[in-house]
Amino acid sequence: MSRILGYFARGCLVLVPTLLTLYILYALVTKLDELLGVSIPGLGVVLTLALTTAVGLLFSNVVGRKVSSLIDRLFARLPLVKLLYTSIRDLLNAFLGEERRFGRAVSFRLSADSETRLFGFLTRDDLGMFALTDHVAVYVPQAYNIGGQVLAVPRALVQQLEASPTELLTFMVSGGASGFRDRHRQKSVPD
Repeated sequence: MSRILGYFARGCLVLVPTLLTLYILYALVTKLDELLGVSIPGLGVVLTLALTTAVGLLFSNVVGRKVSSLIDRLFARLPLVKLLYTSIRDLLNAFLGEERRFGRAVSFRLSADSETRLFGFLTRDDLGMFALTDHVAVYVPQAYNIGGQVLAVPRALVQQLEASPTELLTFMVSGGASGFRDRHRQKSVPD
């Protein structure tokens, strides 16, 4: 009986993530097709990718940047819209923008005598605005949900990891169960 339960558990480990992922992708594609009013399955995704790329191309020139700046100023004047818009814009810029802020994966200790390490992303090298000139900002995402904390950590306690942000984020969000490989070496964070 325990052998059958073991097979069932192993089957769940294979089927549940696979089927759930496929279902979520199917639901997204179907919803996108429905929103765009297309009847060919998957055409909504293709159209969305094409439209997003075209907008990116249009906003890459001087006129597009001026329009983008105008939208920024307009949304910055509306109280609730400002909070929502700037939060989403800044988060996307942190991951996708020209000055990516989540580009440096790090490990750090909370005290010099601790051997316990936390993982995160170095988001700012300078915290002088808080009178913390010898500290850096490290963002620590939480596992299995969307959230995290920004910690001010003494620079001397932070080490940069030779890992891609995507790999470290996968490692952290999965609770350490996947993503981060042993092949990465650590190096100190430059001053």
